[in-house]
Amino acid sequence: MQRSGLTIEKLKLNNMPIRYKLIIHFLLISILPSIGLGLLIGWTVDRRVEEQSSENTMQLIGKVNTALENDVENLQKITYLISFDPGVQAFLKGTMKDGAEPGGTGVNGESAEYNIRKFMQGFTTLSSEIAGIMLVNQAGEFISNEMYTRPGTEVKNEAWYKAAAANKGIFKMIGHPYGRAVMSHADYKESEVVSAVRAIVDPDTQVVQGVVLVDLKLRVIAETARDVTLGKTGYLTVVDDNGELVYAPQHPFMQSIPVGLFSETSGITSETVNGRDIQLIYRTSSFTGWTTVGVFPMDESAYGVREITFNVVTFVFVVCMLGMTASFYLAYSISRPIGQLASFMSKAQSGDLTIRYWGKRSDEIGMLGRSFNTMLAQISRLLNLTELQARQKREAELRSLQAHIKPHFLYNTLDTIHWMARSRGAEDIAEVVQSLSKLFRLGLSKGSDIIPLSDELEHIVSYLKIQHTRYSSKLSYTIESEPQFGELYVLKLLLQPIVENAIYHGIKERRGPGNIRIAVAERGGDLYLTVADDGAGIPAERLAQLRKRLEDIGTGSIEAEHPIPESAGSGYGILNVQARIRLTYGEPYGLSIDSEPGGGTLVTVRHPVVRSSYPEDH
Repeated sequence: MQRSGLTIEKLKLNNMPIRYKLIIHFLLISILPSIGLGLLIGWTVDRRVEEQSSENTMQLIGKVNTALENDVENLQKITYLISFDPGVQAFLKGTMKDGAEPGGTGVNGESAEYNIRKFMQGFTTLSSEIAGIMLVNQAGEFISNEMYTRPGTEVKNEAWYKAAAANKGIFKMIGHPYGRAVMSHADYKESEVVSAVRAIVDPDTQVVQGVVLVDLKLRVIAETARDVTLGKTGYLTVVDDNGELVYAPQHPFMQSIPVGLFSETSGITSETVNGRDIQLIYRTSSFTGWTTVGVFPMDESAYGVREITFNVVTFVFVVCMLGMTASFYLAYSISRPIGQLASFMSKAQSGDLTIRYWGKRSDEIGMLGRSFNTMLAQISRLLNLTELQARQKREAELRSLQAHIKPHFLYNTLDTIHWMARSRGAEDIAEVVQSLSKLFRLGLSKGSDIIPLSDELEHIVSYLKIQHTRYSSKLSYTIESEPQFGELYVLKLLLQPIVENAIYHGIKERRGPGNIRIAVAERGGDLYLTVADDGAGIPAERLAQLRKRLEDIGTGSIEAEHPIPESAGSGYGILNVQARIRLTYGEPYGLSIDSEPGGGTLVTVRHPVVRSSYPEDH
């Protein structure tokens, strides 16, 4: 649960670097609105252009349908005019007599058939889009200037005649005349004309009297539809009610339209041709029955949309690039001095108080940097002052301690001399006095705080001789040191407080004689001095307190925060030794104590190897 909480904490925005916050901020206020605006514009333009394109295409198709309907309507009017002609009526009814029969003489000395041909020729002359007109009566006889039938052809059995008769006088477009037995003197191909038929019905009996066949040139439809282009390769085509192409440009996408594809009179649909999606926009003429279809590939239907989309995307891309560049630059220009100042503060936190901010900015960051420099200068002055005061206090305490030790020891020595004078003869007094004299001489050391190890050992020997004189039957001692160690330097009065503690709190409290062993060794580049006794030892609780007291001593006051009873074997002198070593050489140098109740005590002094009388030369 705690780990999950830490993960959530790391994800908080407040924990992100300022640089990333600024970049995110700039991106949100510049790039995201641009992207959103671009997407909105693209979607709107796409939808509107597609709707407008479909609407415009439908309007074009409507205009084409209207033009075709006008042309077809003219054909229809022509069929009505033909059917109303008296000569045509007489031909349909088979009543051309008195010169009106075929081959006879009619008006102006001309035959009736000639007059009918001349009448129909007038329509083909006035309407150049008409390829030919044929009039067929119920007997299968026909009249035409432009068309004829193959020999042996029964016209009434032609599909177009039957289609016209089935329509009962209603005009009908039947498309290209494929497979028809009617030929044209102009040798039009079947694909170059479209046919329209209408049956002439007796209004009283509703009996079909004949059929008018009109061929319309395809160029009329082509001229209407071919000038309309949809996109780059789209086109218009005209399809009859059977799905056959009435008109299509060269190389159309679709050779035929599936029957039933157009379920309504107008609309939009699509078809896949040779793996390519084709969109169809269509409208069916109720008059002709033909369907005008706009055909174009779907990948070209939105050419304008793609161009607009490309421009929008390009604009958004440029805005995004400029926005990102500006975001990174602004974020860098703001976060860089903050990062530098944070780096300076980190170095100052690690202890380097000489670092300074050198920026010339006049904004808030520059003010903060100058305040940072002022703060470091004040901290350096305070630390120097504190260090000076601490050293002065330490020197005063050490002088006070030495002054305290000398009278204290002098008192004990005089007490010993007094005791010897009473208990023994004057022979031993000279030895004690001699040792006392040497002890004072080595202790003074001409005012030096660092003395050779040989002098320190000689000093402790003199001290032990005096103590051995006092506790002759109770105290014995040994000193183990190699000759080369005597040339090394140590702090003076290093061993005397430790040996004094060993005698008064160890050997003295022991039943029977005791031994003190002093040894000198060098390990890992450091000098180790050990003082071991087989005295009463230190209880575990007091030993823990003493160890904590020694560990807490640094370069400050030697006064303990938690006083330890005198019986604990701590003593003022041993704390002073720890303080002097830590003050002079720092950690990890100093004293360590190991002891067991009834098993003696071992005090180890870790001291750097010093080869001159200057503490820093080691």
